[in-house]
Amino acid sequence: MSEWIISILLLIGGFFVLVGSIGLVKMPDFFMRLHGPTKATTLGMASLLTAAMIYFSQLQDGVSAKEILISIFLLLTAPISGYMLIKSAIHHKLKSIERTSGKDKIEDDV
Repeated sequence: MSEWIISILLLIGGFFVLVGSIGLVKMPDFFMRLHGPTKATTLGMASLLTAAMIYFSQLQDGVSAKEILISIFLLLTAPISGYMLIKSAIHHKLKSIERTSGKDKIEDDV
């Protein structure tokens, strides 16, 4: 039964990482490109790490702390780094296309 759970989590994780990577390549401007790695890829990596945690908990006694620490680090740093990249792009007045939403909410950088 656990092999099925691990397989499903690996497929879900692989799907989200693939979608996030394609989004990183195919989106038209910088602001939209950040959604791929910060949203879909983070969810995919969390699913892959959960599958690894289940797999290695079967081989060893107890839960592996490495996967938990990697998951916490990933879930904390991905949104923060995405936010810092957006703030830097706004500060440098990086151009965006007309379809980019939320441009009216950007404050002027003083």
